[in-house]
Amino acid sequence: MAATAAIYGVGFCSVSDILSTKKLIKRRVNGSIIGVRSICSRREVGTVVRCSSSSKAVAPLESEGDGRTCVIEEEGGGGGDVMRFKMSDFKVLDRVSIGLGGRADEVVFEALVKDSNSPLHNIKVVLRKLVSTQAKRRGMRAIEVLKKLVRRKLMYHSYSMQVYGYISSPTSGRGSFTLVHGYHGSFSLRHWLQQSDWLPTLEATLALDEESVRRVGDDTVGGPAVSRQLRITRILMRDLLIGVNYLHSHGLAHTELRLENVHISPVDRHIKVGILGNAADFYEDGPNSSTLDNNMDRRQMMIAFDMRCVGFMMAKMVLRELMDPLIFLKFKSLLMKGNDPSCLREFLLQILSRNSPSGNVGLQILDRNWGAGWNLLSLLLATKPSKRISCLDALRHPFLCGPRWRVAPSMDIIRWGLGSTAVRITEEYIYKQPQRNRLSYFIELMEMLNAHSRPKNWLELLPGKWRLLYCTGRQIGLTLRQPSARVLIGDVYLTINRASKLNTSISFTSDIGFTVMNGRDWPHDKSGITGKLEVNSVFRLTSGRRLYLKEEKTSEKLSFGQPNNQDSLAQKLSAKKWRKLVPYKEFPSSLPVAKLVSADIEVTMSLGDNLDQNDVTPSSIVHEIRVQVPPEMFDLSRLVCGTYVDSRLLVLRGVNGSALLFTRSMC
Repeated sequence: MAATAAIYGVGFCSVSDILSTKKLIKRRVNGSIIGVRSICSRREVGTVVRCSSSSKAVAPLESEGDGRTCVIEEEGGGGGDVMRFKMSDFKVLDRVSIGLGGRADEVVFEALVKDSNSPLHNIKVVLRKLVSTQAKRRGMRAIEVLKKLVRRKLMYHSYSMQVYGYISSPTSGRGSFTLVHGYHGSFSLRHWLQQSDWLPTLEATLALDEESVRRVGDDTVGGPAVSRQLRITRILMRDLLIGVNYLHSHGLAHTELRLENVHISPVDRHIKVGILGNAADFYEDGPNSSTLDNNMDRRQMMIAFDMRCVGFMMAKMVLRELMDPLIFLKFKSLLMKGNDPSCLREFLLQILSRNSPSGNVGLQILDRNWGAGWNLLSLLLATKPSKRISCLDALRHPFLCGPRWRVAPSMDIIRWGLGSTAVRITEEYIYKQPQRNRLSYFIELMEMLNAHSRPKNWLELLPGKWRLLYCTGRQIGLTLRQPSARVLIGDVYLTINRASKLNTSISFTSDIGFTVMNGRDWPHDKSGITGKLEVNSVFRLTSGRRLYLKEEKTSEKLSFGQPNNQDSLAQKLSAKKWRKLVPYKEFPSSLPVAKLVSADIEVTMSLGDNLDQNDVTPSSIVHEIRVQVPPEMFDLSRLVCGTYVDSRLLVLRGVNGSALLFTRSMC
């Protein structure tokens, strides 16, 4: 006799008759009993899940648990065929694929159907023996869900792991319940991604050709690793979203979307979203219930939960470092604390840039197309359930649409793209004049498209910790100077707190980290004494307007060759590319801003060690900091207005007109 193999948890139990041919199951819903009748003979394969509201007396089969079981009418014909098997119908194989690993209360086998009269003859299936009460409930729920989904057989067979039926025996009692479902490859999506050569192997499994890539709006096959992984991500994400939307359109939430529960079929090359044993109904009392508001809230919460799970799956697909449980725990705990997911890039850059095994391919993918990937990820993982994107909107998102598809971006995505591009330019570090002009141009566009111009919006979005990225004013470093104190500026933060929701007073704290480098070998040795300069002030926020003064033509002679950003911006806004997007037909004379009125400032400095150089004094350190840091960060009273704010970026203007670009920090 050939040996058999099984993946199991608590143990192996004998198969017993949970759903007998002569016994019926009842379920109480809202006080009425949904009864069923059995008309099967000893061994009929064509049984059907059929729920009917019948109040006639039935002989129920007592089951374990709380009585919430499935209602099964065994009758030939009808909707989705749920077959009743015997163990003798199968040839159990001596191996089990690792991707089929179940829970602790499940025992999993692979088998071939050897019954020549069965429509599944010689087809490999999975036998999932459910031992505990909760496991049996999951199996019966999978059969119950089948009735709802099988009305659209093409979609069901494409995106669901097909449930064929169950195994019963003539003996009755409290035994196990074995679910028979389809075999869709040996790996779950998680196991695919854990392979060292997952990308070429998955491309071969999906048999990517020109026809398959056209389904995601692409027109090429192959290319660099970044393009190939982006293409695979689009294919998998679009297939996953179509499958999840198929469930949502039938009033069901998956509730267990994880990489372990998703399989890729090598036959039809579709993603299978699991056996749906824990699928939940949107409407507890039916869609026509009088508690419509409660049902809508329940529906929204369930869809939002599924979309959040899809977001975690996308994050792991793109950023393979998140497959590490410890890194993913940091990632998830950050969101659990209520941090806005639109700032994930700022957080992940500090984690993933250290010895990244994938060469930051995932970061490059998310940064493409003006940071569209970060935008989709933030919408899937939004803190408020009402803000999370739906399946249909996600399918229309630019990140999941290839270059062949013309997608009309929303104004929110345009703002996101402008901010993302500005951030990417600041990370290049060396700012030549074309880069500086381009940054000023993007900042001006962001200010014109600011969606939060009222003081109320500013008071809600301003509180937090912001990191300074760039200042359009002068840039002075250490390279061409010989100062008495060699000071290396670190990160510069602006912390904004609101004392009370009843007034408009807010406190600003500028934190400037620095290092006083010792010796003359400072270009190569950056070690030294660390320190911190802190500036505090209180501001009152009111509404105001920023005026754009129109210069006379004669003033051009006195410009000394300096470019006029307003004129160049006005010319670009009049171009066809921006005409439909910017809500101004001509350059405006003024824009609404948040006016900042400051009080007195307080400056304190602390050093981590005593100064050991005679020519370096605290006053020389402060002087050098003032030279290198934008004056608005040392003297906060120079900040006069805020011109752009959202959950991710902030732009403040100084009294001399220079703009300071900040990004929200999660440190």
